[in-house]
Amino acid sequence: MAAESLFNRAVCVQLRCRGCEERRLNVRVNIELLSISNPVHKKDLAVRLTDDTDPFFLYNLVISEEDFQSLKSQQGLLVDFSAFPQKFIDLLHQCIQEQNKDIPRFMLQLVSSASVLDHTPVSLNVVETNPFKHLTHLSLKFLPGNDAEIKKFLASCLKRLKEDKITLEEKFRKTEEDLTRQLSYTQQSLSEKSRELDKLKNEWTSFSTALTNKHTQELTNEKERALQSQAQYQQQHEQQKKELENLHQKSIQQLQNRLAELEVINKDLTERRYKGDSTVRELKAKLSGIEDECQRAKQEVLSLRRENTTLDAECHEKEKLINQLQTRVAVLEQEIKDKDQLVNRTKEVLDATQEQKVILEESTEKKQSHIEKLETTIKSLSGELLKANEIIKKLQGDLKTLMSKLKLKNTVTIQQEKLLAEKEERLQKEQRELQEMGQSLRLKEQEVCKLQEQLESTIQKLEESKQLLKTNENVITWLNKQLNEVQMGKKLETSASAHGGVRTAISPHGMPDRPSFPSSGIGHPLSPLYAFQNFLEPAHHKNVSSQCPVPKIQFNTQLSKMNPCSDVQTVTPANHPANKENGENLGLDSKYFKKKDDSIPLRGLSQNTLNAEYLKPYLPTKAQPSPKAAVTPASAYFPGQ
Repeated sequence: MAAESLFNRAVCVQLRCRGCEERRLNVRVNIELLSISNPVHKKDLAVRLTDDTDPFFLYNLVISEEDFQSLKSQQGLLVDFSAFPQKFIDLLHQCIQEQNKDIPRFMLQLVSSASVLDHTPVSLNVVETNPFKHLTHLSLKFLPGNDAEIKKFLASCLKRLKEDKITLEEKFRKTEEDLTRQLSYTQQSLSEKSRELDKLKNEWTSFSTALTNKHTQELTNEKERALQSQAQYQQQHEQQKKELENLHQKSIQQLQNRLAELEVINKDLTERRYKGDSTVRELKAKLSGIEDECQRAKQEVLSLRRENTTLDAECHEKEKLINQLQTRVAVLEQEIKDKDQLVNRTKEVLDATQEQKVILEESTEKKQSHIEKLETTIKSLSGELLKANEIIKKLQGDLKTLMSKLKLKNTVTIQQEKLLAEKEERLQKEQRELQEMGQSLRLKEQEVCKLQEQLESTIQKLEESKQLLKTNENVITWLNKQLNEVQMGKKLETSASAHGGVRTAISPHGMPDRPSFPSSGIGHPLSPLYAFQNFLEPAHHKNVSSQCPVPKIQFNTQLSKMNPCSDVQTVTPANHPANKENGENLGLDSKYFKKKDDSIPLRGLSQNTLNAEYLKPYLPTKAQPSPKAAVTPASAYFPGQ
């Protein structure tokens, strides 16, 4: 008989006994699959419940295939015997996962019919809890172990403990041997390391003394060098400090001027703000007064409504009285009619009695007395009727006065409600005006912030313009030097060519050209553009100039674009100031002709500075300005440019 262990873990179980409170108990569940080959190959599922703290707690359950079929039919299981152990283990795992929660979804219940677990059969239930119902997925009945089974279980536990003890003793012996070996080895290595440490200490002391001597010498040398460099740096620092102070004073003056302007603007804005605050306060005071008036009007409306209710009640009561009096009048009128009928009848009787006067004199006398009595009653009734009519007329007059008063009060209440509506509209308007004032204040604050940002940007642009001015002045001085050198060379050439003629040409815009140069010398100063063009003209123009010795010069006062391939020819001297050894043109570096996008154009430099469009044909391809830089942006500081 072979046993295969499938599950062996401690599980928290809810113990239920008859007449006792529920309690939790840690039970070890052991599931084994027993395979029996004699005489027929069978498989049984053995489930054992034990307690690690109580060795006499033992419950067994052995389920064969035949038993499982009956269990399946009883509890409506949908699983075969082969898959049942794994499904049961899955349910146990879900119970283990949920056991630490306050309201577990799956739980194990150990139910006993007796009051104490004392060798009585027990059922183990796997229960799923939900707010509606407790569902039992599986219910297994366990039998308590008898003495033989408990002895067998205890013997197996003892055997397992002894085996564990033997294995632990062997492990302990092995670890002890390993530790003794390691201790001896470490002691040997410690003695060797201590010797090495002594040697290293001796070497370190000698090395450290040598190093200290060396470093002291180096320190003294470095100190001397540092003192020298410090003196040099101090001189440089003082020079830089003076330059920076001058620059700083200039920038401070500009900033102070700008600050004064901004302070004036700020004062205007603060005055506007104070005015806005005063208007807001006035509006708030008006609002509070209007609110008080509104509350008073509401109170008056309430009091008037109460008076209306009391007047309505009084009117209702008077109407009731009027109705009662009207009913009385109707009754009295009916009585009068009845009495009129009686009078008519009595008249008829009188007519009859006149015929029988003689016979019935006695009866007539009696009836005459009765008639007199009736007449007195009629007179009294007529007086009462007159009084009732007067009372009715008075009540009708009172009603009319009350109705007029009610109408007046209704008109007053309607007027007051209209006034309240108008005051509420005023309140809403004033609240809107307050909101608009707050929005305008915010906008003013945003404008102040924008002005400050503009101030900072203008300061930065001023610094950039100063740097540009310096670079432009350097370029202008360099160009003037070059022009002077070119003019000197031209004077020498013109003195050599004494019989040269000058031809004038007409500019494309119809403007007359500059006067020709006499053979003795130059009449007026050369244009810087012309000199620069001759200075940077390529080498292939030399052949053209050598063929025609007479120079043909064209100038445009409007500084129109000059093209070297036009009909008018410009002549360069034989001694062209070019670097003949390297084959390159002498002149200013190409970076000075590039135009920045963020540069600020300056007034008064139109004659000295050269536009990149005029210099394009004469500059090398690398030095030509980009097409983006050809158009100059409008200046914010110099509106004329």
